[in-house]
Amino acid sequence: QVQLVESGGGLVQAGGSLRLSCAASGRTFSNYVMGWFRQAPGKERDFVAAINWSARRTVYADSVKGRFTISRDNAKNTVYLQMNSLKPEETAVYYCAGGSNSYAGIKPAEYNYWGQGTQVTVSS
Repeated sequence: QVQLVESGGGLVQAGGSLRLSCAASGRTFSNYVMGWFRQAPGKERDFVAAINWSARRTVYADSVKGRFTISRDNAKNTVYLQMNSLKPEETAVYYCAGGSNSYAGIKPAEYNYWGQGTQVTVSS
């Protein structure tokens, strides 16, 4: 079992930045692929970014490429999402997810563990 706790959400103006963190506990964090997803009210949960266990491979949704950066620190059991140039339409609950696959998946079903989410609100 892996427990995930997100932090770092909040209110930011359009064009601003936030850094989300996801602290993991339980089984060996470094064995897991980690991902970030987001869900706006009334919409499906969408993929944002993922990173493999070694951090050598990252995957991003087209909409965030060049603005968001996913990283991990296996010594601290933490994964991060640096978000720059935020847009109002990116207002959502952001979720951290952990998966036991060997690849950085982009579908929610490919992840076994989820955090409770952190709210990100981008004002115009």
